[in-house]
Amino acid sequence: MPIEAFPVNCDGGLILDRSIFALDPGEATKLQNYEPDINGGYAKIKGFTKFDSNQVSGSGGLLGLAFYGNSKIIAARAANVQHSAGSGWTNIATNRTSAGRYCFTNYDWDGTENIAMADGVNDAAFWDGSTYTTITASVAGTKPTAPDIVQEFKGHLFFGGMSNAPHVVKFSAPYNENDFSAASGSGEIAFGDDVISLKPFRDQLIVFCKKSIYSLQGSSSADFTISPVTRDIGCLSHFSIQEVASDLLFLAPDGLRTVAGTAKIGDMELATVSKQVQPRLNELTQDQLGNVSSHVIHNKSQYRIYFPATAGTEAESTGLISVIKRNVGTGEFGWEFSDIKGLKPKIAASGYIADVEKVVHGDYDGGYVYLQENGDDFDGTAMACTYQTTDFNMQDIGVRKNMQRVIINYNPTGTVRDVDMNIIYDYNDTTAAQPPVYNMTDPSGAALYGTGPFGTAEYGGLVYSPLYRQSVEGSGFSVALKFTDSSTNPTYTIKGFSLEFTPGARM
Repeated sequence: MPIEAFPVNCDGGLILDRSIFALDPGEATKLQNYEPDINGGYAKIKGFTKFDSNQVSGSGGLLGLAFYGNSKIIAARAANVQHSAGSGWTNIATNRTSAGRYCFTNYDWDGTENIAMADGVNDAAFWDGSTYTTITASVAGTKPTAPDIVQEFKGHLFFGGMSNAPHVVKFSAPYNENDFSAASGSGEIAFGDDVISLKPFRDQLIVFCKKSIYSLQGSSSADFTISPVTRDIGCLSHFSIQEVASDLLFLAPDGLRTVAGTAKIGDMELATVSKQVQPRLNELTQDQLGNVSSHVIHNKSQYRIYFPATAGTEAESTGLISVIKRNVGTGEFGWEFSDIKGLKPKIAASGYIADVEKVVHGDYDGGYVYLQENGDDFDGTAMACTYQTTDFNMQDIGVRKNMQRVIINYNPTGTVRDVDMNIIYDYNDTTAAQPPVYNMTDPSGAALYGTGPFGTAEYGGLVYSPLYRQSVEGSGFSVALKFTDSSTNPTYTIKGFSLEFTPGARM
């Protein structure tokens, strides 16, 4: 009987909302700490290390993170706000007692970068790189009372989530953080819903409320206008909102949504981009929703959102990786997802230092700021990576497949070792014989004769071969593969694989 081959391209991401019979071959039933790669396949995620070997002053976890001046990270902990370029923390403020989680916004009105901050307990404030100033309406008017949201837009500072008026958005006079007089151009707008967040988007300010979303347009109090985006759905967390792929992504009661999709009349279903992983979102508790944080990785077209539980361990903490990419099969762009596990951020952010994109998160219970996309483990702890395919019946569930070999197409960034592969027959039926695990110990790499040092290159190998060949045993009516990796080795991408088998008897 001739050997047949069943090739599979790894594409589509984690799928939890369809039957295994309805899954496309490249989609995954488990995908943990692997990320859908914009260049194709599933890549082991990179790790994280400490951004600064020193802790931010104070006690408890990190309450806020922001980037400043293309050179520094600003972090808040307990009553303190400090800045660092990576070698020690310097005070900005030390008197912001009982603060909640922070909202920051950067702006430049006069050639000097400023960063404003709000925490829901203390007065809002701003810092210009040397001087910290509390926003007290020292020029005129009435200050915003303990806002938890601050956002610069069109030369004004906008404030929301005020303790005395949660449904009101208040804005300063143009180019003056401490002037709140109507005569100077300050004002306030009342909404029929509690304000959750404020985010600029396409020359407008999006006002996210608890049960509705609005768009503010214009440039001053003289011409600001409000129009509804939707009155049917709102935002669950300010800390879920990020701009990615020229749209705003946010966590709504029915999943992750885009603002542009939500704004389209009649396209409410189109706006929900996370249907394939909706079971993950349905599992979230109120405690987890209160702890949500998120960030983007622009060079990967990636959005990450985390759902730590207050009493949960770091190893148990979960989140989702969301990537917008082109599907190889259809040629269309769409969202692909995977699970992330083992990170427990209190807060997260992304930005630029020396024009290089950096991604950071803050300790949930301690004072360290961690730099993601750096290293091969979670600050010394190995990450647990799992990728399980759907179950393949090769278009005929009635014929037994006698497996011969699996040929894996991967793209390494270093020596791939300690990756285990299981073959799972007949939907992991306990009565079916399941082979032992295969360890994919990779050779050191092929080399041209006369160029490779003795003992470090594979004799007779193909130069730059991206294929790994593993002979396997066993048979079944369906076949699935499961890859697991708990090593601290560099990232690699599983691009696809081919299952080689001989057809057996029909049963």
